[in-house]
Amino acid sequence: MQNKRRICVIVGTRPNFIKVTRFKEVAATYDGLELEIVHTGQHYDEKMASIFFDQFGLRPDHFLHVGQGEPFAQIAETIDKLGTYFRSTKPDIVVVVGDVNSTLAAAIAANKCGVAVAHLESGLRSHDREMPEEHNRKVADILADIHFITEDSGLENLRSEKISEAGLTFVGNTMIDTLVAFSSQIQESTIVKDIKADQDDFALVTIHRPSNVDSREGLLLVLDVLRELSKRVKIVFTAHPRTTKRMEEFGIADDFAAIDGLTILPPLSYFDFQKLVADCRLVLTDSGGIQEETTFLRKPCLTLRPNTERPSTLTVGTNTLLPFETARIMTSVEAVLSGNYKNGEIPHLWDGKATERVMERLVQFLEIGQ
Repeated sequence: MQNKRRICVIVGTRPNFIKVTRFKEVAATYDGLELEIVHTGQHYDEKMASIFFDQFGLRPDHFLHVGQGEPFAQIAETIDKLGTYFRSTKPDIVVVVGDVNSTLAAAIAANKCGVAVAHLESGLRSHDREMPEEHNRKVADILADIHFITEDSGLENLRSEKISEAGLTFVGNTMIDTLVAFSSQIQESTIVKDIKADQDDFALVTIHRPSNVDSREGLLLVLDVLRELSKRVKIVFTAHPRTTKRMEEFGIADDFAAIDGLTILPPLSYFDFQKLVADCRLVLTDSGGIQEETTFLRKPCLTLRPNTERPSTLTVGTNTLLPFETARIMTSVEAVLSGNYKNGEIPHLWDGKATERVMERLVQFLEIGQ
């Protein structure tokens, strides 16, 4: 009997995990394939992780328990632990996800162990060298043998960087696969009712990037935007731990809490958060993945960043980039509330079946039958 070929999928954060929720299910349809998920522990909270994993009915097979710390130390420890793990388990290919530090570390470790690398979400570029994620993405793409591409810009970027055509594989967006697969569970969430909100009657806000929250001046800008926004629509603000910590450090947490019509929530489960996205009137964010989820749901999204690595959400979808300037933001908010905002379309192959295309390409690469 032929030995099974082994695929090792590396995740380090919740957004990584959201992109691979269907991998085991689809891999199980191939007799000659064995797939495991390894969590580095880059971002890990036991309570939140248990809720998160239980919702998807899927747990990582192995934890490295790297934990948080200085980026250089975290990356070095992850490379060391993954290198040891790869030497011991001998995977045939390692799949790295997205653009976090674990992505970079896993690509380097696999490459130095002589293991093939596939990069999921390959080719995305913000063209902003100040973003740590941009460096992670580029190095992962240089080391990858297979490039799983989510949108047209990814293909264009990789070709302009002279990446071999042989590895370029346009698969669509596996994060949308999760949104589609768990749509009924999302709709069953009672979060909107629990916080006494009404459908299409609130703005959902999530702000967490260091450039926006790591200074008092930055958070005061956020505060000003929320005060003005609250005059036009109720607000649900899902506060990232980083944002909450900075609000307290700078002594302005009470100022946020005092805004009339503002509901501040801690980090939520996937189902609850996606229910808020589905039922809100519009989203204000500095996140990456939410730009894609709102585009798929045809929900207006105002991204408070100077750039995005996901330009299809701008050119095809419902996303708009805005500077962190209250007047500019409120002009776009008024456009949404008055019905004068773009409807957008769903990008190519964002159809809930990207995972199947990923697995087909991996099987082809590993030369095994179904």
